[in-house]
Amino acid sequence: MQTMYYIGLDVHKRTISYCVKDGSGAIHAEGTIPATRFDLDRWMRALPQPWTAAMEATVFTGWIYDHLRPHAAALKVAHPLMLRAIAAAKKKNDRIDANKICDCLRCDFLPECYMASTAIRERRRTLRYRNLLVRQMVQMKNKISGLLMEAGVSYNKQRLHKTGYFRELLATNPDIDEGLVSLLRLCRETVVRLQRTEIALVRSLERDSLLIDRVERLMTIPAVGPITALTWALEVGDVQRFSSIKKAISYCGLCGAEKSSGNTVQRTPLSKQRNKHLQTTLIEAAKMAPRNSPELAMLYAWKSGSI
Repeated sequence: MQTMYYIGLDVHKRTISYCVKDGSGAIHAEGTIPATRFDLDRWMRALPQPWTAAMEATVFTGWIYDHLRPHAAALKVAHPLMLRAIAAAKKKNDRIDANKICDCLRCDFLPECYMASTAIRERRRTLRYRNLLVRQMVQMKNKISGLLMEAGVSYNKQRLHKTGYFRELLATNPDIDEGLVSLLRLCRETVVRLQRTEIALVRSLERDSLLIDRVERLMTIPAVGPITALTWALEVGDVQRFSSIKKAISYCGLCGAEKSSGNTVQRTPLSKQRNKHLQTTLIEAAKMAPRNSPELAMLYAWKSGSI
């Protein structure tokens, strides 16, 4: 039988620390390499075969995972919050971290997390970029309101961001001087540009052949629109990875953490260990649902005690 070699990787922006061990725990190699595709290729050519590797989930993990996966017997990604033993160590550096990740992999103690396919991660990146654009639009709209309030200008809050009303306000209001007009127009142009980009990104995802069938099925649910459907499809990925509904609820961040000791049971508010993008979208959908579904409106009224 061939000896399997286990590799722990501590991934950073510019460097990757590694530790290579065999099944008995003997170290065969350790060191640091630059975090580039060229250096990874050169490093892999010198590795003993076959090998399996593990790394912690970071913002840099995705491309490294995709680059190493075709060459490894197995490749795993560890949940960062579950690797508390590394953070709790008295002495901590990249070499020690790689060594401990290697030991967790070798002894089958690695707290593995789900790694979505490359296609899903690429589309998820697009959707999250759309979320960034929406946040920037809100900031610019708030800035328009702030500039008007600073100058003591009265305006209709509900109509402020309508094109016709905004143009009329700048042309007819005597309290808006030339300097303020230029700033307001710049803010408005930024909002319009962000809106057009956001609409284009959403349309490209809605028409994507990988997502179109699933998004259409999700939108048959009352009060579920394209953003909620896209967020669910891309952030959840394969629903079969959840062994129970409770785990899916926990991943969505719709339950609190539990701290139990003896006869004492404490429940905290919504847990911070969740997919924040999915949690935000589902909470917003829950707020909007009673406005679009009479059945959900009745349920909401009954839960709130108004009927």
